[in-house]
Amino acid sequence: MERITTPDELESLRETIIQKVDPNKTCIRICMTGCRAHGAEEVRDAFNEEIKRRRLEEKVEIRETGCHGFCARAPVIVIDPQDIFYQQITAEDVAEIVSQTLLKGNIIERLAYLDPQTSEKFPFTHQVPFYREQIRNVLHNCGRIDPTNISHYIAQDGYAALSKVLFAMPPDEIIGMVERSGLRGRGGAGFTTGRKWGFVRSAPGDTKYIICNADEGDPGAFMDRAVLEGDPHSVLEGMLIAAYAIGANVGYIYARAEYPIAVEHLKIAISQAEEMGLLGENILGSGFGFEIRLKEGAGAFVCGEETALMASIEGKRGMPRPRPPFPAQSGLWGKPTNINNVETYANIAQIILRGADWYSSLGTAGSKGTKMFSLAGKINNTGLVEVPMGATLGHIIFDIGGGIPKRRKFKAVLTGGPSGGCIPAQHLNLPIDYESLAQVGSIMGSGG
Repeated sequence: MERITTPDELESLRETIIQKVDPNKTCIRICMTGCRAHGAEEVRDAFNEEIKRRRLEEKVEIRETGCHGFCARAPVIVIDPQDIFYQQITAEDVAEIVSQTLLKGNIIERLAYLDPQTSEKFPFTHQVPFYREQIRNVLHNCGRIDPTNISHYIAQDGYAALSKVLFAMPPDEIIGMVERSGLRGRGGAGFTTGRKWGFVRSAPGDTKYIICNADEGDPGAFMDRAVLEGDPHSVLEGMLIAAYAIGANVGYIYARAEYPIAVEHLKIAISQAEEMGLLGENILGSGFGFEIRLKEGAGAFVCGEETALMASIEGKRGMPRPRPPFPAQSGLWGKPTNINNVETYANIAQIILRGADWYSSLGTAGSKGTKMFSLAGKINNTGLVEVPMGATLGHIIFDIGGGIPKRRKFKAVLTGGPSGGCIPAQHLNLPIDYESLAQVGSIMGSGG
């Protein structure tokens, strides 16, 4: 990989990557994260063998991606450019897929998604209700790009927001845009992100830190894991922008050791960004330098709490401490520190590129943007979803989640993990936002 030293070189590289893409080449996107538990590796190997046997290597790309979201139908694949969606694939299906779909253009009906509500077949991704009813902003790259290939991220406007802020936006302007967008922390507390950044920037001292809380501990929650596995560079870019805005030169990602694929992909992404000059000293010739260090947790649930997390990074026992002082005043090693979670940082680059007004146009008056949720338990379409703030419980559970198995009666849903609350059936029309959940005695949490 060549080191990029200017914004022009970054744009030139992006154009080169895009120009090399053959729009007519077939691409088979295979989820290689959660779907591994259902045989995705065997499916991938079978595709590689069949493509090689038929000498189609120049015409077909087998792309290993992050989570597509529809975990209930694992393993899933998408065939581009037709956008064909096949689910619950086995290695025995591969030869037929190659001979019928790739070579003849035929849809294999038995592999297409069957809607249990309507008994209608949906062979294309954009038709499937699970995807059709979502707005996938944070997840826009997950399931599409190879997360271990930085070129894929760069081709999707990756690091363009970083280039923009380094050369066209003073730190106060960045913080102002993030605050106007209405983005609130997605880790559970829902504090306004721009205000938090402003507190750290205005705190006295030359040494400041950035932390990404990737210690996702709520049972049934796997939003952060999916982003780190499927689009790690979006988190790195968000951290870089935050660091420049508040004046930090060192950042930490505190990740669960129980997420081996996420940790592996983070290590690869950090190494690639360093090699290309997008992390380290004098990024893009701006004079700004930033280093990211990866810290693996040891499984303690309490270390998801920000002060316990900082104690763990410092090598101490992971115990929460009273506040004030808050981390923005005295955090890691007593220095001003900004802590956000994975989903929060993954929103930042798009806000910079698309604007505060675009982001604030989604959601409700007090809860802007989209929110990721894990659908787990007694629901047909278990998986990972992203919807605008204000979407109702019923919309998420029935229109996207497919309702309760065997058409049984819905009783209640738990939001916010162990600290949240059970919301009964009479509140199915409740909009999902910070204020509405609080009114019924629950919380947003991280989205589990």
